[in-house]
Amino acid sequence: MGRSVGYARVSTEGQTLEQQFAVLREAGCEEVFGEKVSSTVPAFKRQQLQAVLVSLQKGDTLVVSKLDRLGRTQSEVVAGLAELQERGVFVRTLDGLLNTAALGKMAPLVVGLLTGLSEVERSLIQERTRESVEHRRRTGGKLGGRPLLSAGRRELVRRLRGEGRSYREVAEVCGISVATAHRYGKKA
Repeated sequence: MGRSVGYARVSTEGQTLEQQFAVLREAGCEEVFGEKVSSTVPAFKRQQLQAVLVSLQKGDTLVVSKLDRLGRTQSEVVAGLAELQERGVFVRTLDGLLNTAALGKMAPLVVGLLTGLSEVERSLIQERTRESVEHRRRTGGKLGGRPLLSAGRRELVRRLRGEGRSYREVAEVCGISVATAHRYGKKA
């Protein structure tokens, strides 16, 4: 039997890695990797997650408190589970949701089912997006993108920048963001 390796991640100031480390060690993890990183950061940019994934060998078990520690989206988590399954690495969550070692021969089926559900979800999102775009086209709604400044406001931005006003001053006078003032001011 392989090693049990833990991965802990916290994203807010109120959470501490030490709490997760203690729980993972109590669960039998020989080694624990951890990081404080926002849940909005994709898995491939999480240094400690990548380090733990590289360290895992066939027969090892990756232990996490919850599945959401492995990625920011369902599809990212499921793709990670599928990759670990292919490598012969087991995954166990401390919340009891998943234990691929205990599933035995059923583990590929469960991971496959999760993968299928993730693909269905992605397909439904794409379908809803397409329907929304078609509806907005039919009804004359906006299709996205930044709204353009009126010709008068664009000219005012250019004139004020030409007078040497700062982007912040231009933004305040025109009632626009500094970024918008910068975008239109550069064209001056």
